[in-house]
Order: sequence, then structure tokens, then C-alpha cells
Amino acid sequence: MVATPIGNLGDITFRALETFKAVDVVAAEDTRHTLELLTHFDIRKPLISCRAQNEEAAAQKIIALLDEGQKVAYASDAGTPGISDPGAVLAELARKAGHTVLPIPGPSAFAALVSVAGAGGKTLVFEGFLSPKPGRRKRRLQELMAREEAVILYESPFRISKLLADISDIDGGRRVVVGRELTKLHEEITEGTASEVLADYASREKILGEFAVFISGARA
Repeated sequence: MVATPIGNLGDITFRALETFKAVDVVAAEDTRHTLELLTHFDIRKPLISCRAQNEEAAAQKIIALLDEGQKVAYASDAGTPGISDPGAVLAELARKAGHTVLPIPGPSAFAALVSVAGAGGKTLVFEGFLSPKPGRRKRRLQELMAREEAVILYESPFRISKLLADISDIDGGRRVVVGRELTKLHEEITEGTASEVLADYASREKILGEFAVFISGARA
């Protein structure tokens, strides 16, 4: 299970590159995306698709390759497989089939945001993407924001303003840190109260990029 850059290709690890070079096949969430990554580093390997929509069926094909003695590396589109990305089903089924599943650690938007947020505490709650349905999203936010632990979420550019509005409605004074396009050319870290960050994003004509959001925990 190989972690790959979430933006800046310079974040690839030596071990990840050596793993891609050593295996017989590379399984990928999106073969086109992973092909670009491998081509950038002049690595040529057969590719097999293993995305969320076909992960269980694809896992059986990969296990068949492992049964033949082939070595397979799995890469999701960006970051660490299994963290709001496919990979968990494949890892479980491959291990149950008697094969060794090895982590090749590296980039993660979750870890990157926590490292700059400045106040996570010992315990963090990682929720990933909330429901796109407004009612369900806000109800879950209320549950999460009632906890004393900090919460980390992922969000798309299409719903980030709605997410910030919900956070502000629940507690406009809660400290949040928003990471936009982490490690990429237009990386931006925005910090403030929920109301302040909402006002910032509400004033923007256009919102682009991928987001990770840190919400501080409720006061004890």
C-alpha cells in the first residue's frame, strides 16, 4: 500500500519509488493518474484498476496475481490508501487470502493539516468527507463539534462554503484552520474563528482546490 504525493511530486519517498520499480504490477484507483506519476519518474509497469466502485472485484484479480507469485503495489489517486480513499477492502481481502500487506508510508492531507494547525491534543477525530445532504451534514457536525477532541474533515470546492456556514451556525467562535491545495502551487492556510473564515471565503469570487478542515474541540 503505497502513499503518493497529494500535490507536490517532490514529496514522493525513495521507498515508494523503489517499491514501484520492484513490483510486477501497479494497481491504482485511477490508472491514468498513476500512469502520469510513474511516467514522471520514468517507471513503466502494467496497471490494473482498483477503485471504490470495483474494489472487491478488483481485489480478487489482484489476489490471483499474488497467488501466482507476482508482487503488486497499490496507489490511490493521492495520499495514503485507505484514508478517505480506496485500499482498505483490498488490504483486508489480501491479508485474509494469506498474503503479506506492507505499508509504504508517506503523504497524507490529514497529517499535513494537523502538523500546521497548532493545537490538536492527544486525540483527534478524523471524519473525512461528510454527507453532501445538508440536513445529515449539519446533524453530524453538531455531534462532532460537541466533542472535546479536534475534528479533521475533507471537503470539495463545491461545498466548502456550505460546510463553513454550518460550522459557523453551530459555533461562530470556534477556531478552525482550512488547508486549501496542500503542498500544491497555490497552497493556502487560513486560520480564525468559524465566522471569520466563513466571511473570508464568502467574499471570494471563485473557489478552487481541495480542502482539509481542522475544527478545534469544544471547551471542557
